[in-house]
Amino acid sequence: MELAPIFEVVRIRQEIRETSDPFTTFQISSPHQAQELAASYIAHEDREVFLVMMLNTKNQVVGLHRAHTGSLNASIVHPRDVLKCAVLNNAASIIVSHQHPSGDPTPSREDIEVTKRLAEAGKILGIELLDHVIVSHLGNHVSLKEKGYL
Repeated sequence: MELAPIFEVVRIRQEIRETSDPFTTFQISSPHQAQELAASYIAHEDREVFLVMMLNTKNQVVGLHRAHTGSLNASIVHPRDVLKCAVLNNAASIIVSHQHPSGDPTPSREDIEVTKRLAEAGKILGIELLDHVIVSHLGNHVSLKEKGYL
């Protein structure tokens, strides 16, 4: 019995939806602005949510994506899940963010490691990781770029 080869063609198409979300014309020029945007979407979640902010060459937000929802104190995210949405949205760069439900935005060892992995993977694809901002429902935040991890 001879098996016939199976060919599968996958078509990826970018879908653009008109939206009234305020982020569509938002330009990020500081960690504080990234924190404000991220906090407005994920700060009050009861579990860690990993948010990807995709930017064009002028640092205008072209899309937001929840790459992963974790547990109370962890969100294990893989670079392919983060960068997939950036590639599909033709992003020049990204800023990632997640929140700490505890209210303490101090980065963990895992936060620092995932930031470094994302930066390395982004370099290979030509999508720069500009920052990783940790937010909390208390309004405080930490920029890993400002802390020297990027």
